[in-house]
Amino acid sequence: MTVNYFAAARAAAGSATETVEADNLAELIADASERHGPGLAKVLGVCSFLVDGVNRSDHDAALPPGSSVDVLPPFAGG
Repeated sequence: MTVNYFAAARAAAGSATETVEADNLAELIADASERHGPGLAKVLGVCSFLVDGVNRSDHDAALPPGSSVDVLPPFAGG
């Protein structure tokens, strides 16, 4: 699947996008945290995740093969 990192998640991952294999969001988060380090792990703890455009808060939900996951940290604005 394709993982798209935005804003602080992109900076912490050092990349805007990557291709990974994971069965669910919890596995994706653990794998990305291990590969990219504690900076990304901290950011991922406060992120929202869109799976194929749908907000997913259940980290145990299955990720279909070929899906796209958008990693969205909290945004400030005004």
